[in-house]
Amino acid sequence: MPKRSGNWMTVAEFCEELGIARSTFDLWRAKGTAPRCIRLPNGSLRIRRTDFDTWLDTLEDNAA
Repeated sequence: MPKRSGNWMTVAEFCEELGIARSTFDLWRAKGTAPRCIRLPNGSLRIRRTDFDTWLDTLEDNAA
């Protein structure tokens, strides 16, 4: 598992943790299905770890 860098994740960390390409993240964000992000003054995005965990919980398949 990748090293956690605190309360915030970079998009690269998010993609690495899920094993997805940046283009997939961008597509999910455009569709409004990615977790909430904030845009820093330098233009880069960050994802709050708690928002990531909550987002993952919403994807859980309870059909089993």
